[in-house]
This record gives sequence, C-alpha cells and structure tokens, in this order.
Amino acid sequence: MPVWCCRCSLPGHFRCCNFYKLTARPSTSKNISTRLIARPALWPWSGSERAMSPRNYRDTETEGEIFNSLVQYFGDNLGRKVKAMPLVEETSLLEDSSVTLPMVVIGNGPSGICLSYMLSGYRPYLSPEAIHPNAILHSKLEEARHLSIVDQDLEYLSEGLEGRSSNPVAVLFDTLLHPGADFGHDDPSVLHWKLEQHHYIPHIVLGKGPPGGAWHNMEGSMLTISFGNWMELPGLKFKDWASSKRRNLKGDRVVPEEVARYYKHYVKVMGLQKNFRENTHITSVSRLYRDHDDDDGGQDSGISAQQLQIDKSKFIRRNWEVRGYQRVADGSQVPFCLFAENVALATGTLDSPAHLEVEGEDFPFVFHSMPEFGAAVSRGKLRGRVDPVLIVGSGLTAADAVLCAYNNNIPVIHVFRRRVTDPSLIFKQLPKKLYPEYHKVYHMMCTQSCSADSNLLSDYTSFPEHHVLSFKSDMKCILQSVSGLKKIFKLSAAVVLIGSHPNLSFLKEQGCYLGHNSSQPISCKGNPVEIDAYTYECVKEAHLFALGPLVGDNFVRFLKGGALGVTHCLAARQKKKQHLFVERGGGDGIA
Repeated sequence: MPVWCCRCSLPGHFRCCNFYKLTARPSTSKNISTRLIARPALWPWSGSERAMSPRNYRDTETEGEIFNSLVQYFGDNLGRKVKAMPLVEETSLLEDSSVTLPMVVIGNGPSGICLSYMLSGYRPYLSPEAIHPNAILHSKLEEARHLSIVDQDLEYLSEGLEGRSSNPVAVLFDTLLHPGADFGHDDPSVLHWKLEQHHYIPHIVLGKGPPGGAWHNMEGSMLTISFGNWMELPGLKFKDWASSKRRNLKGDRVVPEEVARYYKHYVKVMGLQKNFRENTHITSVSRLYRDHDDDDGGQDSGISAQQLQIDKSKFIRRNWEVRGYQRVADGSQVPFCLFAENVALATGTLDSPAHLEVEGEDFPFVFHSMPEFGAAVSRGKLRGRVDPVLIVGSGLTAADAVLCAYNNNIPVIHVFRRRVTDPSLIFKQLPKKLYPEYHKVYHMMCTQSCSADSNLLSDYTSFPEHHVLSFKSDMKCILQSVSGLKKIFKLSAAVVLIGSHPNLSFLKEQGCYLGHNSSQPISCKGNPVEIDAYTYECVKEAHLFALGPLVGDNFVRFLKGGALGVTHCLAARQKKKQHLFVERGGGDGIA
C-alpha cells in the first residue's frame, strides 16, 4: 500500500503534508506472530473514497485556515475510528512506520477523564454574568474575556493565589470552578464550557478497569473526604447526576461507589468513550530516537545503543513507544504497541501499598489495604475474637480501619509514629462539624493511649510514638516505643495503612528518576514527580507529563488543574506548529 498525501491525494508524496502518514506491509510469512499497533485510518481518500477529488481550497483561504481544517478533519476522523477499535493486527517488524498519536494517557481515573474532556475540544470561558469574589483575579480574567482559559497566560492568572495545593494551576482552576470553597462557600463556577471541535487533539486513555480508576476498588461503606460537588468534573454537576438517577444524597459527602458510577457515566454522557480502552496493562513506556535530518517527514526507526553512544547529538528524543496487553472476554492477553508524540501519566498512587519492611510482614494475617481488611470483616472472620486487631498508621485510611473495627465490636490496637499533638496530623485540618467520625477517632487517639504501666482498654488503645519491630508466626507482634521500651501482643489480624506508591514499573528506574529525589520511589507526599509548574511536563523528561496524585494533588478538587496545564501546553505547541506551517508555505509539512 503506498503512502497517500492528504493534500494532493497522490501516492508517495508524503513530504508535501506529513501531518499524518500511513503505510502497511503485507506479511511475508503466516508464522510471524501478530502484533497490535495503533493504526487509525486517517486518510480522506482511503479505500473506496480514494477516487474522490481532493479538496479545492478557496483562493482566499490562508495556510493557517488550511491547517485548522486539517486538524479538525483528523481530530473528527481519528475519534470515529478509535471508537471502533484502534488496536489492529499488523504482521510487521518493530521498525515499520505507523501512526503516531499526539497523546497517550495512562490511567483512567478522574485525572485521565478530565484530561480527555479538555483534549476533546471542551474549552472554559469566563461566564458573561460571572463576577469572581477575588477582585484582582476577576480583573485579570476581564482583560481577555474573549479567550478561553486554556489560551491565556496561566502564570499571570495564578500569581498571588493561595490554596491547599502546591501547584499554582491547580489552585487557579479550583478557585474558578469552586470560588470561596476554602471559606465554606458553595458559590457557582465562574466558567462556562464550549465544545470547539477544531481543538480536538487525538488521544487514547488506557486503564486497568472501567473509567473511574481506583474509585471502583475503594471500601464502599466509608464516606468521601470531599463533598460531592468537589468530586465532580467539568460540565456535569454531581447533584444533578444523582437526582437524575433518583439517588437520595443524605448529606454533602458520598460513598465511593456513587463517585465511581458518576465518573463512568460522565465518560458516556460527554461522548468520550471513543478515547477510552479498559482492561489494559502497560508493560513498557520507552523513548524512540529520530535522526535530525529526518525530523520533518521521515519514518521512526530504531537506533542501536552503539550508535547512540557514538554520537547522541545527532538524534533528538521525540516519540514514545507504549507496550502492554489487553485482557479480552475469554481472559486471554492480547499484546499491543502504540506510538505517541506525548505521554501523560495519570496512574494515581494507590497501586502498591507501602510496607513497613519488617520481619514477618508477609504472614497471611497482615493486610495492607482497606478493601482486604473490609472483606475479612464482612465475611465475619474477625468477629468474636478476643485478641485485638493491630492498625498501623495515622492517616484517614487508618482511621477508616479503626472505625470499621470499632463499629463491628473488634478491639483495636492503634500504632503510629507521631505525637498526638503533631500539627501535621490530617485530623487537625478537618472541621469537626463536617467530619465528626474522624474527630471521634482523633479523640480516642488522644484520650485512650497506653502508658507504661497500663493494660489494653477493652475497645481501643492507641500507641503514639511507637513502631512495629516484627510479626511472628504465632500471630504476635513486637512494638517499640520512642524510648526503646518493647511490648508484645497477641493479635487476630494486622492492618498496615501507611500510604502507597504508584506502580511505574513500565518506566526506566521504576520512574524514580522523575522525582525530586531520584534515589527514592515516587510518592504523593514525600517524593512527587518534578514538573513544570504551569505545563505539568516532567522536568527530567520532555514530552512526558504527570498529573494528579503523582504530582501531589490527592484531592479531585485540585487534580483537574493538571488537565488544564497539559492542554494549555499542547495547544500552545500546536499554535507554534501552525505558525511554522505558514512560514514554510506548507511545503515541508509539520515537524
């Protein structure tokens, strides 16, 4: 099959417009194993339509308008093709050219969903009647009311804003979507959204399960920390969705199951399904190299390590290769390979629970997640036990485990390293009236602690400034205080809830090199991915983006800012390419 030009419809002339190109080579052997490659059919003259005449451009149509029409055409057509299935069989070698997607998003939780929404062409504008309570910010917004927020200077708009995120764009987007939220106000958003299809950027979102990510796996009986309206994504109010489903919300906070259903419905109602693929597992994300001389229209080609060692300066890092497999209906694993101009990491950080790294931690009576513990309680395995459950951790997940055990009449030993007066404890940041159950746990942590000469209390005993030394096969554990005093207790179970790490095994060095401290694993609080504050592009890896918990934004309120930053960056680069297209007169295509 020849290469077809999208401008002149003649075979072999890919250099006149190389926005996308498509080649295919037939298999030379039936024994060659099948490989899956992203291969959307992009050409307006492919198949039965090739006999059609090429578009006749108006004499007055500028090169910029031509470029925009091409972007819109390819965006629309790629979207329709992806809806069918973008992974098609190709019996070819790895070096064969294939379509390169502008963006592959890894992770289909709220971060990935919101990014897909904005990449699909939805743009936020200041509402005509809106007045932001921050007078300075409102004055800035008025200066460019005709422009979408995506096309404005995010650094300028973010300047001087303060919030509960360390990422300025996250704070900006939150105050636009939820003005005055930190002051207890429930003011409406000052933004309204427009679907501008010519801004569609072809992309695909890969997730292990249904859209919503880890929300489908969370303990169903617990309430969310955030209010329901803080969990919502742009364009669909959570309360409106709940009322349409005839779901009665007893309060402002909701159970994770409702949030998961909302996210799944959001993808459907917003028409984003064509961009999403479920049951996918990523095994490798690696760089491809391209020769400088071939950057304007040449094909991607594998470069040997020996060549790179000889002279790396001759090559630039450009495209990504994303490998993995997809589980299909019969349970089998079908491998795939995608090529991308950019990759966005939206995996969250709940993949790998953190461990104490102590002796005996792998015994079956030691759990490392709330779902595991909740399932054991639901099955009645711990009811009627005289021996207590050991819960390790001082965060909200550990508090959830305490509540779960306490409400099921299971005695608790609660161990944590911090003092109860530590100002960094999360309980001190939560209003008592809104989170009475967590303050009940905090009250017990403070008032029902074990002293050197006291015994365990009947229902709950806290051990501040203690840590676990080891677990024993006879279901005993050894605790040690900050002063060195050791204590031994017989347990019915243990639950270690001290945080989690993302699974970035598909990246080199497990992704550690992307963090602020390259010698430590990536974590939301201790070592987030180091990014540009306004584009969310990784400081240590160009064309690789990270958002959500990976960059320290654990709350849905703030992770939406990552979608704005990434979309802003890609839109700016697309404009730069458009200007380059005009300057070149369209002759050499787009780099």
